[in-house]
Amino acid sequence: MNKIIFSFLITFLAGISTIIGIIPCYLKEKYKNNTISLSLAFSSGVMLCISFSSLIPEATNLLGKIFNTIPLFLICGIFIISGILFSALIDKKIEERFTKNKLYKLGIISVIVLMLHNIPEGITTFISTSTNVKLGLSLSLAIALHNIPEGISIAVPIYYATKNKKKAFLYTIISGFSEFFGAIIAYLFIAKYVNNFILGMILAMTAGIMIHISIYELLPNSINYKKKKLTVVGFLLGIIVMLMCEFLF
Repeated sequence: MNKIIFSFLITFLAGISTIIGIIPCYLKEKYKNNTISLSLAFSSGVMLCISFSSLIPEATNLLGKIFNTIPLFLICGIFIISGILFSALIDKKIEERFTKNKLYKLGIISVIVLMLHNIPEGITTFISTSTNVKLGLSLSLAIALHNIPEGISIAVPIYYATKNKKKAFLYTIISGFSEFFGAIIAYLFIAKYVNNFILGMILAMTAGIMIHISIYELLPNSINYKKKKLTVVGFLLGIIVMLMCEFLF
């Protein structure tokens, strides 16, 4: 198979694995509150872990090739804070529209933030696979594994807010497909336009967005269901799962 086509295929499969996150939507209605509380806390743990163990270190690494230590941390911090402020702005704008349906608002925010996360991820997967197939396969497997809980963070709030599995499925697929979109960007523009600064900026801002949504949206909404044990278990489980993915791959 042509290496370029294979790289597209691997990136597509890694991204589309988000649809597995719709499985909790098929659990019985009596488990609704438990499912939502556990899923939101789990997603919060996943996003925080991705931010601090992957996105921020990688952004620092990329920007470190351009800036010295003090400017590096200053610039990286500015981009992270910009991501937090951007997420807060999105949150406010969406809340004006979905103020009566917090779960739906949360699902929409998750779609936006994960699309921003998946595009540079797709760029990385495509480039890695096209240059080193073995490295690309390992990376895509790790991405596929952590895309599953990302899918949960979209599918669960959308489904329980609308009672519409098709809508939950659609939003989850849109998020996953953004990874493939990243591969297309990599193929068409990477050589000319994408550099260490731009990728570093995107990753740092995405980390800021994820930190905001984890601390100010996912975790508080999980706590609102008054299932403290499930919130703690879900949050810790999300961190453990992502750390295992980082360690193994």
